[in-house]
Amino acid sequence: MSKNNIVALIITVVVLTAVAMFGTQFAGSFNMPEAEAAAVTPTPLPATASTQTQPAAAGLPRAITVVGQGTVSAAPDLATVVLGVNVSAATVEQAMEDASSRMDKIMAALKKLNISERDITTSNYSIYYEEPPRYEMPAAPKGTEGSAETPAGVYRVSNMVTVKIRKLDQVGELIDAAVAAGANSLWGVNFDLEDRTELEAKARAQAVENARQRAEELAKLAGVKVGGVVQISEVIGGGTYYPMPAPRAVEGMGGGAGPISPGELEITYQIQVTFELQ
Repeated sequence: MSKNNIVALIITVVVLTAVAMFGTQFAGSFNMPEAEAAAVTPTPLPATASTQTQPAAAGLPRAITVVGQGTVSAAPDLATVVLGVNVSAATVEQAMEDASSRMDKIMAALKKLNISERDITTSNYSIYYEEPPRYEMPAAPKGTEGSAETPAGVYRVSNMVTVKIRKLDQVGELIDAAVAAGANSLWGVNFDLEDRTELEAKARAQAVENARQRAEELAKLAGVKVGGVVQISEVIGGGTYYPMPAPRAVEGMGGGAGPISPGELEITYQIQVTFELQ
């Protein structure tokens, strides 16, 4: 064998050996043993808090909240009327003097009806200047001199008193007497009770009883039973309501005050109660 043949044979053996070794390593990278595959298997993540805890609603107390109402009626035993004078004059001194003179006569008329001084309270006394209406004055005709005078303003004085009338059959008579004495402003008549303590207590008791009745009716519909009281509070705004009186001018109307009927008053209370459910 020549020298060149020997060199070619050696190169061939080296190449074949290298190819065999590379093929074994390549195959091993894609045929991982089962033990190694098990070692890299992903581990399940721990459960989150939301999946381990119970719903928040389960921790809420079992309760029912209702509003009970109680209403009682009674005839009033007290009337109040706001009346007085509203006068105007060119000067503040004149307006005050006129208002004072009229009020003196009104007070004297009330005294004749045996209205006590403690039942007469000044509710408003005001003085203000009323400006004349502003508008454009027409131009003076040609050939004439001078200009139209701007009307002057007036001073107004209002003096109002609140009168308590304890004899309800005197209401119409008192109004007539006040108007005859010079009163020209009347702010309506209101009726009330001198002492409402007992009636208010009855209304509250009815409200509590009504609240339990409503709670039991709702609980029956839901298939549960009502337990003890968890919380109770008074609803602000319950009580007797009166319409707001509107200002009324009486000067020059003539005639009497007409029939005035006190009717009945309603005292209403509302109570909010929370009951435990069993």
